[in-house]
Amino acid sequence: MPFAHSVRSAVLFVAGAVLVAGCGTGPGAGAGGAAAAPGAAGAGAGYPVRLDNCGQGVEVDRAPRRAVALDQGSAEILLSLGLADRMVGTATWTDPVLKGLEKANASVPRLADRYPSFEKVLDTEPDFVSASFLYTLGKGGVAPRERFAELGVPTYLSPTDCVGKDNTGDGDGVRTKPLTMDTVYGEIRDLARVFGVPERGERLVGELRARVAKATAGADFGDASVLYWFSDSQGPYMAGCCGAPGIVSGALGVRNVFDDTKEEWPQINWETVADRDPDVLVIADLTRKAQSAESAAKKIAFLESHPVTRNMTAVRKKRYVVLSGQAMNPTLRTVEGIEKVAAALKTYGLAK
Repeated sequence: MPFAHSVRSAVLFVAGAVLVAGCGTGPGAGAGGAAAAPGAAGAGAGYPVRLDNCGQGVEVDRAPRRAVALDQGSAEILLSLGLADRMVGTATWTDPVLKGLEKANASVPRLADRYPSFEKVLDTEPDFVSASFLYTLGKGGVAPRERFAELGVPTYLSPTDCVGKDNTGDGDGVRTKPLTMDTVYGEIRDLARVFGVPERGERLVGELRARVAKATAGADFGDASVLYWFSDSQGPYMAGCCGAPGIVSGALGVRNVFDDTKEEWPQINWETVADRDPDVLVIADLTRKAQSAESAAKKIAFLESHPVTRNMTAVRKKRYVVLSGQAMNPTLRTVEGIEKVAAALKTYGLAK
C-alpha cells in the first residue's frame, strides 16, 4: 500500500504496569453469540501459542483481551472473527469498513485514520498488536516490533508482506515469488489460534474459498489484459506481477500489462501506461487523502482528460472496475477483487 509518512521519533517511556493489564477471566462471545473456544480464558488449553512470524518468534501466553490492529486489513480479519470485544484500537484506514462489520467496528476506538504515535497505542494498554505491513511495525512506522517486545507486548505481522518478498529496498518491496491466497488464509488461521477461536478461523477460510470457487467457475477471459492503479496521478503506483492483483489475475486467467515487474507497486509514467493499452482498468477508490487522485472519481476524471491517457482503449470504452484499496491489498478482501473483476469482465463482453 504505497504512501510515505512521518512519525515522532521521541517516545515516552510507559510503565510496565500499563502493559500487564487486560488479562481477566474468559472473553465474551464473538459475533453471532459464538462461545469462546476452550482455553480462551487465561493460560488454558492451547496456550502458550508459539508462532514463527516473519522471521521472529511470537509467544502468546493467553488469549488477548486488549488487542490493537494497526492496519485496516488486520482489523477486518479480527472483526470478521468476531473479536471486536477484545479490541481496544485500530488505525491506518484507506476505505470504509467491510460491509457487515459496521456495528462491530463502531465499538472499537479508531486511534488514527493513518499511523498513530507509539505512545497513543500504549495508552490503550495493549496485550497484543497486529499489523498488515512491515512498514507499520518498522523504522519510520508506529514503532519497530522490538519496542513492543521490550515492554512485553507480542506483535504479529501479516505474512503476506514478508513471505516470498524482499523489503530491503526503498519502495513497497519486490516479490521473489507470487503471493497466493493460502498466505492470507494462513494469517486468518494464525490470528484465530492466537485468540483461542480456531474454529472461527476455519469457518472464515471456508467461506472465502467458496466465494473464490463461485467467482471463477467457468471463467474464460481469453487474452484480456488489465491494469491495476492504486494511487497518485503524478507518479502513479501500478501493480506489478505478483502481489494481491496477481492473485486476482491468476484466478481469472487474465494478463496484468505490468506482469514483467516483480515490484509490488512500481511508479510508472503515463506514456508507458498508454503504450501497454490494457483492455480494462482496475482502479482503487480510496477515502484517505494522502496523495493525488485517491478516489475513483478523481482517477477517472484524470484519465478522461489527460492527453496521454484519454485515447487508451479502456478509457474510450469506459471499461473501469472500481475496487476498495483493501481489495487490491493482500487481505481477505482480495476475494472481493476476484469477484468484482470477474463480474466486470463479463459485463464488458470479454468472457469467451
